[in-house]
Amino acid sequence: MALTLGALAYPSMLGLNQVSSAQDRIIANTQWGPLTEQDRDFVVKVRAAGLWEYPVGQIGLQKGTTKGVITASQHLVDGHAALDTSCRKIAPMLNITLPDLPSPQQQGFVSQLKADSGKKFDSDFANILRMTHGSIFNTIAKIRSTTKNSLVRALADQANDTVLDHMTVMEKTGLVDFDQTLFQQTTPPKLPSSDLTPPPPAAGQPEVVLTPPPTATSTPLDLSGLPGGGSAPTPSPAVG
Repeated sequence: MALTLGALAYPSMLGLNQVSSAQDRIIANTQWGPLTEQDRDFVVKVRAAGLWEYPVGQIGLQKGTTKGVITASQHLVDGHAALDTSCRKIAPMLNITLPDLPSPQQQGFVSQLKADSGKKFDSDFANILRMTHGSIFNTIAKIRSTTKNSLVRALADQANDTVLDHMTVMEKTGLVDFDQTLFQQTTPPKLPSSDLTPPPPAAGQPEVVLTPPPTATSTPLDLSGLPGGGSAPTPSPAVG
């Protein structure tokens, strides 16, 4: 079944505190079920999350000073590499355009952690990532309980497992200030949409790929048993 023409324009607002009056509007009918605005935006959010949390995990492997932070960093790299593969697998099937850069807000998190060192890095790392994972955890539950699209539902299952794991390893560092983190999670700053929106990919540039680590334990989606058929384009070769 063909996608409806012109339905999947690049999302205009993809932040954690996104508000829209038409998020349940069906923008495409696919062989895997109808696709809504919130379904599409969810796939992009998962991709954008990996585009900053994966490099932060790599930074943590270099700068972390405790075993807990090093372990959490390993989980970030491993989990987001697998989620990234899944996003890049289903996006062309649903004709969804994926970003190659995270949002300005997310880039700000990376810059902050690059500038940190020592115990301050460990603390900011654990608290920022516990806050952001806690924020999207509720979004995953909503998508999983409401989407009628089997590809999006499968991605939500994988994202739920990954985000819960990442929340848990952040908590196990012993560095999470729950009062501060939960306050920031439930009362996010009122940022302009431009700060919360990943830029569209540059024309003609190769797609960014988050390469799995040599010791990867997380696996991308197996779409072969999904309703509607599971054939997917061959993923792009890993780069970088």
